[in-house]
Amino acid sequence: MTSYPEEPWHLAGQMYLSLWFVPRRELPRVADGVRPVVIGGRGAVGAAWVVYENDSVLHYNELLRAVLVRDGLRPRVSITDIWVDSEASMAGGRELWGIPKEMADFAIDRSAGVRAGAATGKEVLATAAFEPGRRIPGRWPLTYRVTQTRDGELKTSSVRSRSTVRMARARWVAQEGSPLGELSRSRPLLSLALNDFTIRFGDVLEQAARR
Repeated sequence: MTSYPEEPWHLAGQMYLSLWFVPRRELPRVADGVRPVVIGGRGAVGAAWVVYENDSVLHYNELLRAVLVRDGLRPRVSITDIWVDSEASMAGGRELWGIPKEMADFAIDRSAGVRAGAATGKEVLATAAFEPGRRIPGRWPLTYRVTQTRDGELKTSSVRSRSTVRMARARWVAQEGSPLGELSRSRPLLSLALNDFTIRFGDVLEQAARR
C-alpha cells in the first residue's frame, strides 16, 4: 500500500490555468449527485498544469480538468480528469477525497514562458504553451469546495489558496482520441498564471475523525 500525507495537504508551486465556456453536450461527466452550472446552454470548464514544489508536502506535476457544478444551490468544483507523476499523490487523492487521479509522464519547460506535455505510454494527453503577461498587483486569496464521489457517496473538501496572478495567453493541443480532445476545439476564454501559490487542500476535522 502506498503511503501519503494525512489531510489537509499543504501545497505550494505554480499553476497555469485556462477557462472555457462550452456547450452542455461537450461537458465531461461530473460526480454523481451534482449538476453542472449551465448558463445559456454552456458550462464552465477549467484545465490546468500544476507544478507542486517549494514547501509542498509532496513534489509532483499534475494535469487536470474540472467543471463548475452545483450541489443544490451551492457552487462546487468537480474534478473530472486528472493525471500526476506521483504514486503517493494518486493514492492519497483517490482514498482521501475521491479524486480520480491516474499516472502520466510529464515534460514541463519553464525556461521561456511555459511549454508542457503529458502522456500515458504512447498516448499524448495534451500539450500547451503559456505566455505570461501583465501581473495583477497583490496576492489573491481564493476559497472554494471540491465535490467528488468517494465510496459511492459525495465527498466535499475545502480548498484555500493564495497566489500572485498574471494574465496569460495559452494554446492547448489535444488529439481527438485523447480524453481531453475537446480542449483543442476552441480558444480559452481566459488564461492565467498563478505564481508562487500556497494551497491548503482538505479538512482538519476529517483528519481528527480518522484517528
